[in-house]
Formats: sequence, C-alpha cells, structure tokens
Amino acid sequence: MSTSAGKLGLFEIYRRLNRDPESLFRSIDPRAGLGIRRFLFRKTMVIWKPEHLHHVLVGNARNYDKSPLARALFRPIIGNGLLVSEGSFWRRQRRIAAPAFHHRRIREFARTMQEETDAQVDGWCDAVARGESIDMLREMSKLTVEIICRTMFSQGLDAADKAAVGQAMNALNERGTVVRVRDLIGVPEWFPRIESAATRRAMAVLDRIIEPIIRSRRADPTDRGDLLSMFMLARDEETGEGMSDRQLRDEVMTMFLAGHETTATTLAWAAHALTTWPGVQERLCAEVDAVVGDRAVAFEDLPKLPYARQIIEETMRFHPTVPQIARDALDDDVIDGVPVPKGTIMTVQIWLAHRNPEVWEEPERFDPDRFSPEGSADRPRLAYLPFGAGPRICIGNSFAMMEAQIILATIARRFRFVETIAPQVRGFGTIVLRPKGGMAVRLEAR
Repeated sequence: MSTSAGKLGLFEIYRRLNRDPESLFRSIDPRAGLGIRRFLFRKTMVIWKPEHLHHVLVGNARNYDKSPLARALFRPIIGNGLLVSEGSFWRRQRRIAAPAFHHRRIREFARTMQEETDAQVDGWCDAVARGESIDMLREMSKLTVEIICRTMFSQGLDAADKAAVGQAMNALNERGTVVRVRDLIGVPEWFPRIESAATRRAMAVLDRIIEPIIRSRRADPTDRGDLLSMFMLARDEETGEGMSDRQLRDEVMTMFLAGHETTATTLAWAAHALTTWPGVQERLCAEVDAVVGDRAVAFEDLPKLPYARQIIEETMRFHPTVPQIARDALDDDVIDGVPVPKGTIMTVQIWLAHRNPEVWEEPERFDPDRFSPEGSADRPRLAYLPFGAGPRICIGNSFAMMEAQIILATIARRFRFVETIAPQVRGFGTIVLRPKGGMAVRLEAR
C-alpha cells in the first residue's frame, strides 16, 4: 500500500491505535492504491473508496463475513447476537428481529426519548446558572442508558439497577478502547482470550439483571410494547420459530452494547461542533424555535426538523463513532485488479471514506448542508456509511437517528452551547471513537 501508514511497523501501528487513532487514519493517503500487508498470522487490506466498499459490503457481501477480531471482542459479551452471528443463524435472527425496528414500531418510543431527555437536562439548570461546565459525554451516556432501559423494558429498572447497568456498560466500553497485539497479528480464535476481572464483573451484573426479566416475561408473555416484547413475540416467517431464552439474552445484550455508547458519543461530538461552528447552532435554534416553540419535541416534529437531522449526519461523517469495521474474505477474490486471498481481513476505513477529498469538498469543514437533498444528490452510494452497509447494515439505525434528533432538538430548545472547555479534543478508542477525556461544554439557558 503506497501510504505512510503502509510503511509503519507493527508496534507503531499498535501504539497509534491505542493512543491517537486519528493520527494513524490521517497517515493513509486517500489517493493510494490497494495493497495487502501481512502481520504474522494475518493478511490485511484497507479499503475506503466507494466502489471498493460496495464490492465488499454489498456486491459480493456473501464472500465477506464478520472478522475474527469482531467475534473475539464481542462474543464473550453478546454471545451469538446479531453483531457477530453468521450464516443461516444470522439470517434467521435478522428476520425475527427486523420487525421490532420497523418505522411503525419505533415511533412509539419517541415520547420516552423526549421525556428522558427533558428529565436529564432539568438536572443541568443549577450548574448552568453557576457557569459550570457539563460533561456531555458522561451526560449523554447516562441518558442513553435511561432510554435503552425504558425502551427495552417498559417498566424500566429501579435506580440501583440502572446505575449498575451504566457502570457495567462503561466497563465494557473501556474494554473496546484498547487493541491488543494479538488482535493485529491474527492469533487464531481457538487460542484462549483471558478477560479482565472488570469485564467479567460487568457481564455478571448485566446477566443478573437481564435473565430474571426474561424468565418473568416468559411466565407472562403480554405484549408491553417494548423491545423485549417485540423480540419475544416475533416469529421467523419461514419456520414459525421464535427466540430461545439464550437468544433473547444475546440480542438484549447486543442492544445495550450497540445502542448506548454510539449515540452518546455522536451527541457529545455534535455539542463540540456547535461550539466550534456558531452559524450552525444559530440555524438549529431558529429551526427548533419555529417548529417546536415552548412545547416538548414530538415524533411528528421530526420531518420538520431537517437541519437537526443534518447536524447529526454531518457529525457522524466528521467523527464516525465506529471509525472502521472489518470483514473476513471467505474465498479468493479480486478487487480493482488486485488479488484478495482467502482469509484476508478487509479493514473498511469509515473515517477515511468520510474524509475522502475525491468525494467530499473541503472535508475538514463541518457543513450540515452536505446532507440536504441538493447536497446529497450526486454523492456515490457508499461514500457515507456510519451504520455500515449491505445486508449487515445496523438494524437499529432508524432508532438511533430518531433518538439523536429528539435529544439534540430538546437540548437546543432549552440551552445554547457556548464553548468547549478543551477545544482541541482528540478522538480515542478503536471500537468507538470517543472524545479523549470527555467533552466538557459550557452552556447557557435560552
């Protein structure tokens, strides 16, 4: 690969991934051609151009499965959940779970999202009046835990269990911030992977809370309108079968893992963007004032708040929470004339795809108008993929977008983002690209 990253040694790549991943991503020349690097047991190819992404994720997707690294990272936590399951089992689980995320079902969660957001920001008023900063990453993490608990389990959880879930999720998210050397060199999956005591405790806490709820719901399978009911009552249209208790547990854990930190991180980065690009914030506030006024944000408002949605979309371009994903070549292939041997790990570089100057004009400028109908009209299909693409696109993407839009509009109705306390915030983490050290922001009441 004719990139400066292609010349880096294993341990320099390891160091940058764990300390400053964006510096590694920036070292890749977006004009470079394809090439394969070998790290001991592993062959790797990095792709970021729309036509190559389409080939791997859509056109020849059956030849590219979840990578061994993804399975090694997530299976100890989510078992055989949708994020890592494969083949016919994955297709069956996807068919069963998909109706739960249909537009008609998730719209019922909009009020829950609004209520939880208003309750959360109520707690900021005194600190804002005193001129104190708010850590948006921490606050958004707390909020998304509240939302996922209420949308998954309609009755919610008591305060102690919600706090325990939040702490457990933070521990599991920390686990994903560090890449190990074994992950880069491709140590075989059968080689034992020792989990930390913190990870084992976090999984035990979540199982202690989730498993009794599943047993209780089996005894009384009334449809409560929440995600757990939707999962429990759903049946495979081909076989008529539903999910076992173990499958339910794995999908609930998947929702907690995938539906919590990613949205929280996007909103933290959005807060940073609004303090950095004040003209964007002015347009957001004007839109929210015109559509919502002094009342609560409702689901019916969302189509009338396109700029709020565009801010979320541009935030995910500028700071993709999942900066890269990986696929495993199941058989030999050829991409753009370059042979891809069976077993090659395809690193799908979302961060670089989103800043590719061949696609994005002035990619270092934050501009939500890129996602207006006019701005999106001529863009290649896979130039933008914050939720992945193809058959394995994130099943909860509509849920996540609705949640983020409601939260952003609700906050903008009540507060203005004034400044980020540490304006040179760096991204940190290899699974989810979070702001290093949090996101302390000063607000003022509107």
